Amino acid sequence: MPATILVVDDEVAIRRLLRNTLEQAGHQVVEARDGREALARAAADHPDAVLLDLGLPDRDGLSLIPLLRGQGERVVLVVSAREATEEKVAALDLGADDYVTKPFDSEELLARLRVALRHARAAEAAPRIVKTGDLAIDLDRRLVTRSGEEQHLTRKEYDVLAMLARHPGRVVTHDRIIDAAWGGDEDPRIDYLRIVVRNLRQKLEAPQPVGSVIANELGVGYRLRMEG
Repeated sequence: MPATILVVDDEVAIRRLLRNTLEQAGHQVVEARDGREALARAAADHPDAVLLDLGLPDRDGLSLIPLLRGQGERVVLVVSAREATEEKVAALDLGADDYVTKPFDSEELLARLRVALRHARAAEAAPRIVKTGDLAIDLDRRLVTRSGEEQHLTRKEYDVLAMLARHPGRVVTHDRIIDAAWGGDEDPRIDYLRIVVRNLRQKLEAPQPVGSVIANELGVGYRLRMEG
């Protein structure tokens, strides 16, 4: 479905490339060269999604993420040359839907954007059952089924899976998952999270290949892969 996309980047060549790519895919495009213009255009044009560079001339793009999300429910996709894991984690923790590193493949960028827009629109309809392949996660009833058969999970296993299901197709950082699943418990560590994810894969993915449902984003977090 066509969408209005705000492209925020100080490089003219990148804005031109993104405009051509997005318009060929049927989207409408508005542009901003810096953070100040980005906030003004977001408020005036109400874009469905923002493609955001982090290296802006007037401010760090990371500071824009919560401001852009605070203006309304819209997709924020970071498109940046910054490759450091901590930058990706920071962007996702601040509310970015995904992170694409420059130089990027145009088809991959469009695919990531389609996924983010699809799930944002689905969330507006407030679906409480998340489905991927033969797996169904009923967030209201705390019920997980595969091919119609109930899967028995521990409380921690369910809490981790539910956190991923609330952000389908998006990377959720380790810290956010740990906060959701362990809360105020003492000394939650990433080692515990890895054990829980391993147990979930064993219960939910066999006989499918390991990693087909819960994808590992190395050093960042996990993503619930969405199929069919």
